[in-house]
Amino acid sequence: MEHQNENQGYKVWFITGASRGFGRVWADAALKRGDKVAATARKLASIADLKENYGENILTLQLDVTNPDEVKAAVEQAHAHFGRLDIVLNNAGYSLVGTIEEGSADEVRALYETNIFGTLSVIKAALPLLRQQGGGRILGVSSGLGHVTMPVIGYYCSSKWAFEAIHESLAKEVASFDIKVTIIEPGAYATEFGSQDSLKFAAGIDIYTDFKAQFVDSLKTMERGDPEATPEAIFKIADAENPPLRFFLGSHNLPWVRAAYAERLAIWEEWEPVSNAAQGESR
Repeated sequence: MEHQNENQGYKVWFITGASRGFGRVWADAALKRGDKVAATARKLASIADLKENYGENILTLQLDVTNPDEVKAAVEQAHAHFGRLDIVLNNAGYSLVGTIEEGSADEVRALYETNIFGTLSVIKAALPLLRQQGGGRILGVSSGLGHVTMPVIGYYCSSKWAFEAIHESLAKEVASFDIKVTIIEPGAYATEFGSQDSLKFAAGIDIYTDFKAQFVDSLKTMERGDPEATPEAIFKIADAENPPLRFFLGSHNLPWVRAAYAERLAIWEEWEPVSNAAQGESR
């Protein structure tokens, strides 16, 4: 399939959450390089200008990823419209701000409906089509927070840990169909992800007010990458014959995760005698 698509000179993308942030930047960049894009957003008006700018190379679709029937219809419409889907890019998501004690069950369920179940709906709708056409790529936008956590956004982190596990299992399950999976793990970037549209806030408990204020202040001093610098990296992943399962976007994640795993290994090793004693006799 790769050879065929190279001869045709373009790739076909299906991108969720294309109204802003990385989804918008990557949809625009893919179109500029001559690819075709099915761009989805909850509000069609938010991506109408893409249609004006790129004409027949783009299909704009209104999509709420938490509606499985709507997802299936959108994926099938995009596939029928362009004749194939080369890259399915799950980008839609948001963050819940609040401590573990503050987040309500309904708020956590809603977070997972978008970040996990919405992603799964897209994958499940796309897989039969990708198998039928002989292969394809699935790119899932996770985060460096899929490996480490921060306080106050622990539920968001947990959704990304789940996201990572699902995609790692998926990659092994679909490899024989020539479907390749890559988890894109951005660090901190100056996108709209921190806007009111991408954040929801749990009701506060007074005892955490100062702690959360200190956390928010620490975020304000965090160095953020330039989203416009990212498309070339995404294209290299999308075009690679053997793409990585995981890819850090930006320069900050690897040092952070390297230190976190070194600490974990040190603790596991410190407690290894206790762990081994708990094994008991072989049976």
